[in-house]
Amino acid sequence: MQTLLPLAEKIAERLKARGETISIAESSSGGLLSAALLAIPGASAYFVSGAVVYTPRARATLMDIPRAGVAGMRSASEPYALLLAQTARTRFRTTWALSETGAAGPTGNPYGDAAGHSCIALAGPDIERVITLETGSPDRVENMRAFAKVALELLLKELA
Repeated sequence: MQTLLPLAEKIAERLKARGETISIAESSSGGLLSAALLAIPGASAYFVSGAVVYTPRARATLMDIPRAGVAGMRSASEPYALLLAQTARTRFRTTWALSETGAAGPTGNPYGDAAGHSCIALAGPDIERVITLETGSPDRVENMRAFAKVALELLLKELA
């Protein structure tokens, strides 16, 4: 968590200065994105919502995305990550939404992705970005940290 806090502080500064808000929809990072952003004093000025969308039931309940909404889409993919970010932004009416989905480890997921695979998406004003991270590591905790760090770095870069 300590490596995430400096990034979260910079993000918080920029969001507060701009009067902008953010929502999070994360999966294999397990809440680290939300925790880092909420650890900064004054988070209520910019943080609207965070959801750990780890299962199809969570996707349907928390994000209101039915099975038909993801037909033909793998959950640990760039299109799915973008759908989560777009949905979070719309659903929670935030300026920005950041999503993450992947396979933390120690094994891969049922879709054929190796441990250390994550797709990260950002949706904001006139911008959508999606990236894929492959750490090549089976270390679950380190992968979760890496996924969260890269996601925060993506957001910070776009807020520059």
